[in-house]
Amino acid sequence: MNPEERTSGWQRLTGNPELNLLFFSFLLNFVWEMWQVPYYQDMERAPHFEAVRICTRASLGDGLISVIAFWTAALQGTRRWHLEPRAGPWLIYLATGVAITVVLEWLATGPLERWSYAGAMPRLPLIGTGLLPVLQWLLLPPLTLALMRRQTRNAHRPCGAARAGRER
Repeated sequence: MNPEERTSGWQRLTGNPELNLLFFSFLLNFVWEMWQVPYYQDMERAPHFEAVRICTRASLGDGLISVIAFWTAALQGTRRWHLEPRAGPWLIYLATGVAITVVLEWLATGPLERWSYAGAMPRLPLIGTGLLPVLQWLLLPPLTLALMRRQTRNAHRPCGAARAGRER
């Protein structure tokens, strides 16, 4: 095998779509979760570390939802669908994420009583789910997938190719 065609262990790791999705999803969702603190009951009055812990756990859950939605979209053919996105997998990804989010929010604010919305939270008609968690799933995934696509595309270039591109 030509040395330039080999990939290092680091490249294989950084090229893994699910790890990239989880990483970028966590980072973007953490910022969103912190910004929406005022829209959840009693979160503004929570001690700082407690709010960070709650938002971290929520962001990890958001990352897991992203991976599940990604795998669901991959059932259309390949785990590498994000490199050349088509409407089918993209819509499946979004629909799966929104559906999981709506169900989890409904359960958490309803039968499970895990959290409740503050009066400022806009809600969807009929089901009462918060609008911000749904918008979160409509606004962040395009950015998450763009970051993931850039990272995984660069990671799969042969050793030295990325460096050679920067030296030109």
